[in-house]
Parts: sequence; structure tokens; C-alpha cells
Amino acid sequence: MDTYSHDSSTDLGARSRYRRAVEAAIWGMPLINYDLMRQEMLGKTAGQVNGFIYWGRPLDWHNQTLTPNPDTLYFMAFYDTRQDGPLVLEIPPGDAAGSLNCNIVTSWQMPLEDAGLLGADRGAGARYLVLPPGYDQGVPEGYVALQSDVFGGFILVRSNLASHADDDVRKSLAYGKRVKLYPLAQAVDPPPIAFTDVQQLLFDATIGYDTRLFEGLDRVVQQEPWLARDRLMIDLLRSVGIEKGQPFAPDAAARELLDAAARETHAWLDNLYDAGLPPFWDGSRWTQPARPDLVRAQQSGWTDGDRYPVESRGLTYTYGYVGIKRLGVGQMYLITIRDRDGDPFDGARHYRLHVPPAVPVEQYWSVTAYDRDTHALIRNMERASRSSQVPDLRTNRDGSVDIHFGPSAPAGLASNWVPTDPARRFDAMFRLYGPTGALFDKSWVLPDIEKA
Repeated sequence: MDTYSHDSSTDLGARSRYRRAVEAAIWGMPLINYDLMRQEMLGKTAGQVNGFIYWGRPLDWHNQTLTPNPDTLYFMAFYDTRQDGPLVLEIPPGDAAGSLNCNIVTSWQMPLEDAGLLGADRGAGARYLVLPPGYDQGVPEGYVALQSDVFGGFILVRSNLASHADDDVRKSLAYGKRVKLYPLAQAVDPPPIAFTDVQQLLFDATIGYDTRLFEGLDRVVQQEPWLARDRLMIDLLRSVGIEKGQPFAPDAAARELLDAAARETHAWLDNLYDAGLPPFWDGSRWTQPARPDLVRAQQSGWTDGDRYPVESRGLTYTYGYVGIKRLGVGQMYLITIRDRDGDPFDGARHYRLHVPPAVPVEQYWSVTAYDRDTHALIRNMERASRSSQVPDLRTNRDGSVDIHFGPSAPAGLASNWVPTDPARRFDAMFRLYGPTGALFDKSWVLPDIEKA
């Protein structure tokens, strides 16, 4: 582990600032993660705050966000209620033309609500109203009010695909563009919404563990109000150069300290990730998507006055983004970082995943390989996943499916192959959209990935 070493008798201050910087980075990881995506949108695309950027095809490796889903179409809006006041998000009803799953979160990635087919409206469509902190002017009839404690956040819309066929992709894209976002003040005659296609851009929101981490944290601290539960951090952040209303301008010595603190943050959280999350089935290598204490905190809106799982939250937002209010209702995620023998996945080796028949889903299942070090899609691969939506997926006689991972496709099995980079390690995520009871009563079991 990288540490910042100082003689204890001469530089207690620097050592104290170093430890505080590590704790600040762990505490602020959801904000850092959010800011990276927002800055990428503002700096690299023509997208606008309170408008949507979108990927008009299933994602490929050019989308370098953390563990995205390459088997759906993504629409993302970064909102700011300080700019336009309360914001209306119109979700269309699900119908023969399409359906969607949507998550509305704050800059802390705290879920305000899930929307769409398996969200609060259950596919009937609704007008969700995101309210700024301190809003007290009443809510018009016909809106689902979502009271936020901060001004900023983002909306992640996944427009569901019937398959990866071109016609189904076009239908899904057209359906996703029926979503609307506009200020409540303009609800009588909503302005046209800006949709910006970013499919071909390298959208890189992977985390850089150096002083840039604290630059992003400072940007959000300047924009958002302090939450009562975090007032302890005001003085701690000031000691590392982050103070509301003041420029963040570390000198060379401070940057050296912050770079080292960021590296140690990475080492510590990566060590926690490598230790593994709780298994979903007893003895399985497939784990829960996050620690249970974080899931409980997110679903309760962080209202438990005796628990504040900062470390679990910091860990989660190093390998993923967005918050889900009803985890297990709209979607469920399972992560594996080791094969059946307990060995980390090696991109130079070949592996097999046997998916039993009757996968317990109402919509679809998929499995995706991610770069172990960045937690993004593996760069320069022709695809990242296989899913039940793939028209040419080869199915066994009993309805089961064998998925293969490796640097080259097994003979005759290219349709069931997920490519890996022989120079890099990888992890895998299994997604279940619209999971059903057999998953949660654990009568259906997904075997571990095994060496081929």
C-alpha cells in the first residue's frame, strides 16, 4: 500500500492532512463518481444540463463508465434545480412500442425514485417532479413529488430492447426519445428537449486516483448545500484545501500529498473489493452487488441515525454508479471476481458459464465482462456481453445456455462468446431484468464460472 511518509516529530500536520485526505476521498466517492460523468458530458459532448445525452446503439467499449449495461439503450440527463427550479420528468406509458427502466438520483447517487416498467408507475407512465432543497410552494395535482436535499443529480433511462436486431434497436431508440424533461414553470407549454447522440465518443468516466479526485470533490462541494449528517466533514475538508466559497489551489507539496492519499484510497478500497462481497448463494462465487448495510441505507433514504456506512458506499462507487430504490424489483445484479477454483479471472485463459434453463426473469438476462482494474468495458473488444436478447444465441436442448469467455472464440461457438483481453484481468456481472421468485427463494442457482 502506498503511504505518505513524514518524520513524526517534524511534520505531524502533513501526516494528519494525509489521513484526512484518504477519509475525505472514501466519504466523497459517490460525488467524485458523479462529477466525472458530468464533467465528461460538459467537456466532451454538446450535451446540456437538464437535457439528455444518449447512446443510440447498445453500448460498446467507447462508453468507459463503471459497469454499464451493453444490452440496452442508455439515455442520461444531468439536472440542476438551481438553474431552472423544480423539474418535471415525463415517463411515457409502456406499450407495444417499448418500455423502460429509469432511476432518478441525487448528486450523492441517493435514489429518489425508480420509474418505468418496474418502477413506481409500474409501466403506466407518470410525471415525476424533482424538487430543490427547501421547496415549500406546494405540488400541483398529478405529479409524483420527489424532494431532494441537494440541487444536482442525474436521471438514467434504459430503453429496453426486444433484441439486438436493427429494427428493435430503432424502436427502442424512438421510444426512449418520448421521455421529457422540463421546468415546472414551463409545464403548460414545455420546450422541446435536447437529445445529444454521444455513441461514437470516448466517454471516459473511469476514476483517476490522484489530485483530480479532490478537484472533482471540490466542484461538488462548491455547488451543493451541506447535509446535516455531514457537517463533521466541513472542517476536515478545509484541512486538505476544500472549503465552500474558496478556490481549491494546492501547491506542489500539497499535490504530492493528495496524489499519495488518492493512491492509498485506491489501494484500500480495491483491497476491500478483492476480499469479496457477500455471496448470493451459500458457497457461491456470485455475490451481492453491494454490502447489505449500504443497500439498507439507500432504500431507507439514510434515515437510520445510528448507522452511516461510509466505507461500504465508497467501495460501491469505485466499481459502479447510480442508486436503485427497489433493488431486486426492476433489476438484480450478481458479481463474480473469481472462478470456481477461487482464482481471479485471467483474460488470457478460457472459461465457461453454464446458465441453467428457466432463468427467473420477466424481461431478459445478460452477462458482461469488465476490466478488473478500471471496472469499465474492456477496451477494443468487439463486444462485451451475451444476453437472452441475442437472436443467434445458441441454446442447449434442455433450454440451458453455455457462455464462453476468452481471448478467442471456441470453434463453432462465436455466437456465445464474450471476448477478453489476454493482457488484462476481468470480472463478470450477471444481470436479471424483472427478476422473479425463483431467484430470491434460491430454487434457481447460477453455477460458478469455470476454467474451460
